[in-house]
Parts: sequence; C-alpha cells; structure tokens
Amino acid sequence: MKLKRIALLFSICALYSVTTSAQEEQKPVATDAAELAKKLANPVASLISLPFQNNLDVGIGAYNGSRNTLNIQPVIPIKLSAKLNLITRVVLPVVTQYNIYSEGTQQSGLSDAVVSAWLSPAEAKNGLIWGAGPAFLVPTATNDLLGTKKFGIGPTALVLKQSNGWTVGALVNQIWSVAGDANRANVNQMFLQPFLNFNWKSGAGLGVNSEITQNWEGSTTTAYINPTVSGVTKLGKQIVSLVVGPRIQVVAPNGSNSAFGIRAAVTFVFPK
Repeated sequence: MKLKRIALLFSICALYSVTTSAQEEQKPVATDAAELAKKLANPVASLISLPFQNNLDVGIGAYNGSRNTLNIQPVIPIKLSAKLNLITRVVLPVVTQYNIYSEGTQQSGLSDAVVSAWLSPAEAKNGLIWGAGPAFLVPTATNDLLGTKKFGIGPTALVLKQSNGWTVGALVNQIWSVAGDANRANVNQMFLQPFLNFNWKSGAGLGVNSEITQNWEGSTTTAYINPTVSGVTKLGKQIVSLVVGPRIQVVAPNGSNSAFGIRAAVTFVFPK
C-alpha cells in the first residue's frame, strides 16, 4: 500500500506540473521545460541526470509473488570533441521480492548492474540521433538468487528521431558472459526497447515503450509494455521530471507473468 501511495503521489505531482506549466505566462520557462523534456526523451542527450525508476509487479507466478525493483540510473555525458560525445549510464537495480521461488520466501538486495557507454554525435542532423558503444554486465548482486555471478560484455546501440514534439526510436544491447562462477549458467541475452513519446511545450508528455528481454541461453522471452504520463517541474530549486504509468507484462517464461504492475520515476536534472 505504501508503494501505491508513493506512485499516486508521483501521478498527482506529474498532473499538477502539466496544468501549472500550461498556465505559465513566461514563455522562456515553457521553452526550457520543453527542451528539458526533449532531452530526457533522448537517452544520449548531453544532459546530466539522476533517475530513480521504481517498478512494482504483483501477482507473479504460481505463488502470487511480488517484486519491487528500484533502478538507480545516473547518466553522465562526457564531451570528447566539438563533434563527439560519450554518454555513460549505469543501471543498478535494488530488488525486494516475496514468494517468487516458493511460498513464504523473500530475497532483497542489489541485482547485477549494466553499464553502457555510447559514442554519439554532438549535434543531431535533421532530428536524427544515434549512439553506439559497449555494454557491461557487472556482478554486483548481494544475493545469489538476484544475480548471475557472471561478468559480461557486448555491443549496445540506439537510434531515434525527434520532430515537432515527437520522439521515436529504439535501444538494443546484446551481452555475453566472459568470466565468473563456472557453476552458474552462461549469459547470452538481448535487450530491446522501442519507444515513442510526445511532449508539449509545457514539458508535459505521454509515452509508451516496450522492454523485451530475450534469453538465448535459456530460450525464454520476457516482455513488458509501459504507457506513461510525465511532467517537468521544480522541487524547490531542483528541476525534476516525474513519470508514472502501468506496467503490462505480455510475455513471461514458464508461467511467471505478473497480474499487475506500476512504474513511477523521479529524475533529478542538472542542465548546463
């Protein structure tokens, strides 16, 4: 219930930011919000940000389990030259789950981190943006059931187009394990995330993405659809983006699908 209240609070704040920003008379402020929303929709934008993305899934599998995953995702751009940026992102999951493997069981702690680095042109051409580089799987899990105990590496790439408030694109990575516990299964996994967003000049936005994980080693697929509503506002002097929406699981391995899910995120933005 506490998590649902937090998600509701994010929803109210996001809707509040939509209405207040739409009524703002100072056009430069609206323009700033629109530009920030545009950059936040772009994973390789030259913008320092610190997202905290919380995913709650309930009614999982045969034991009616639940899982809460807080993804801490700092994004730091590095200017390599006048024409080239290096965008780095870490995704560090903090997981608490109940009744996933059997009734009455619980696991909590860190899961494995994914570190990505994209080389990307500093300037978009006709709204077209792309990035490519390596992705690393880092075995940071504090519980054997929350991680792979493997170190992995592979390529990652993304491409997107931005025009008239719209952002459409896709992100993909493929990771293979190259070291780690010999007694654990090898990692051979692809992650694909197509996304579509529309942002108004107020900074408010609607979006949808799909998160598809293909485990080639285990021949399993997991897929979610995530519709969201978002807004850009301030908490004191700190600029933040608020996002909330349902998580709809459409594919799950071995009948482990969730009955319901919700995503709520707050991103602290540090524009230059």
